[in-house]
Amino acid sequence: MLSLKLWVPKLAGASTCFRPGISCLLSSLKVQQCHHAAGRLTPVLSVLVQKQDKAVLGIQPSRNAGFFTNMSANELWKGVTGVSNAGRKRGRGRGAGVKRRRDLNRGQVIGVGKVNMMWPGLNAPVLRNGELVRQQSQPRDEQRESRLQAIRDQFTDQRSFKLTPLERGWSGNRLPGRSIGPPDAVDFETFEGFDTTVLELKTVFSMTATAGRTRHISCFAVTGNGAGLVGYGLGKGNTGMAAIKQCKRRAGQRLIYVERCDGHTVFHDFFTRFAAVRIFVERRPRGHGLQCHRAIREICHRVGISDLYAKVEGPTDNVQSITKAFFLGLLRQRTHQQLADEKRLHLVELRPEADNYPRLVASPGGAPVRSKEQIPADEELDFQLHIFEGKVPLKMPPKQPFYMKLPCYQTHLNKVKHLKNQEQVRVSLLAEHGEVRSFLADQYPECRAASAALWAEKRQAAEDDQEQDEM
Repeated sequence: MLSLKLWVPKLAGASTCFRPGISCLLSSLKVQQCHHAAGRLTPVLSVLVQKQDKAVLGIQPSRNAGFFTNMSANELWKGVTGVSNAGRKRGRGRGAGVKRRRDLNRGQVIGVGKVNMMWPGLNAPVLRNGELVRQQSQPRDEQRESRLQAIRDQFTDQRSFKLTPLERGWSGNRLPGRSIGPPDAVDFETFEGFDTTVLELKTVFSMTATAGRTRHISCFAVTGNGAGLVGYGLGKGNTGMAAIKQCKRRAGQRLIYVERCDGHTVFHDFFTRFAAVRIFVERRPRGHGLQCHRAIREICHRVGISDLYAKVEGPTDNVQSITKAFFLGLLRQRTHQQLADEKRLHLVELRPEADNYPRLVASPGGAPVRSKEQIPADEELDFQLHIFEGKVPLKMPPKQPFYMKLPCYQTHLNKVKHLKNQEQVRVSLLAEHGEVRSFLADQYPECRAASAALWAEKRQAAEDDQEQDEM
């Protein structure tokens, strides 16, 4: 089989079979035309000559230069990974479906390819043990392609991995609610024991006179060591990583210390507000847990508070205002010793879980305790009014269920009316009157508990007499 390839610009669409020979065709080709077409994308004339009685000439168009040889690698990758302006406005080219560029040169070694050859001076020494090394072929490496593919996938594929429920954010694998580690070290001072939680990550736009509408990423996070040191920071950047790094650094630079009661809750109930956000915070006994907004819960984890109840009123989606309001409330709370020094009185605590047994928690330190005669008559000694500065917290009434407005619910209440608060009513009657009695006992003496037994005996005797008369 003899193969001849000639450049023929005039035979762009030729597909002809010539018989009986090729001398007529070869003689018609000019050498100048062949040299003129060598630098352009022109078809190739393939002449196949069979050593038989009848020679066959076949012409097949082909190209030695094309799309992949005329364009650079950057232009080729841009055509694969690029998104049009219309598609970008619709949100394409973002998230998990985006195509990423791969570095095909990663893992490649000069002188090593599909054909495993030894090249002296390139991938092998020229002299070995005083002898000249010659070019020679080596056994083929079957694992080469798989190793290259693994190296490329390691740096290019953004595969989603499953997180544990404790590491997961508020909404699946999104960043808000997830831990991003301690802040970066500052002047060789490390933040040991600290942890940072992202509270908000969003895209913001700003309008400028020169650049127009510019896009930025805003990140809001809180950091703390779980022992009272806590701080929050807001960072912005052109990318998410730049915003996260900036907010972590700012949170570590703005640390404050928060006092805790017994290491698990706040010292007293308090009300705080910032902008349109209002928060009612109540202390809870050990083991109650955190019953509050998810942003407040993450702040409590960073502070070291494990038992708390907080009710947020107003815009509950404004995480920054909620955080600032809660921080203001934590800073304004007063310890038990401060409250005792202000009033110059003993501070006694009554806990429902301890059957309201009085327990002394603080006493005035520098000054003596005031006597009953030294306390003015108009001074307010109620603890709740004192910590709320004479104000009464007015909470929004709870929303009633829909079934409470139905007629059937009124029928149900009438059926269980005689059982409602039965135990509490007995305890109240014993505490007030010393016996279980009806509210009509003064008008009808037989309603008393002591008289009820006598009347029951009389009723039973009357029934017995009636039975004897019938017999």
